[in-house]
Amino acid sequence: MSIGNLTQEQGKKLVTLAETVIDSYLDGKKTIPATPDDPDFKEKGASFVTLKLSGNLRGCIGKLEPVTTLWEDVAENAVNAAFNDFRFSPLNRKEFAETTIEVSVLSTPVPLEYEYPEELLKRLRPGVDGVILQDGGKRATFLPQVWDQLPSAGIFLENLCRKAGIDPSAFQEKIMEIKTYTVQSFS
Repeated sequence: MSIGNLTQEQGKKLVTLAETVIDSYLDGKKTIPATPDDPDFKEKGASFVTLKLSGNLRGCIGKLEPVTTLWEDVAENAVNAAFNDFRFSPLNRKEFAETTIEVSVLSTPVPLEYEYPEELLKRLRPGVDGVILQDGGKRATFLPQVWDQLPSAGIFLENLCRKAGIDPSAFQEKIMEIKTYTVQSFS
């Protein structure tokens, strides 16, 4: 799936899917609507589903690489964001009524080659690039939307290092594996 090819109408259907699946799980039914007859939804795709309550993060789960169809991926990530994000207790009915849902469809991550930390800082595109940082077996990502809270590339990478469980200054001391991706976001 190439990023940017989904229409607003398709995006709205993905957000409605996430909402419907969460509602179904809250009712104990645990059903996923059948995939519409839309070839984009039947292609393999990677997505993140982000839940916010009163503007604050309430859950965010996704995949960086396509494993299932985009439709199935969004449904699974919606359930996991609502009920299985280890940072939060499972979403309840009252919270759900006040929760906003955002679905981000990811492009394929591509390696970002650089020779020194200053070059890395200059090559990142704030507000555009989602970033995957990997150091050995430790890995973390921030969606492009995180640039809204962390607009400086240095602060963005420090926080991404923390999320990965490594020293916040590690990106300044060695060349790390960095991949970037873009998203098409709907809410």
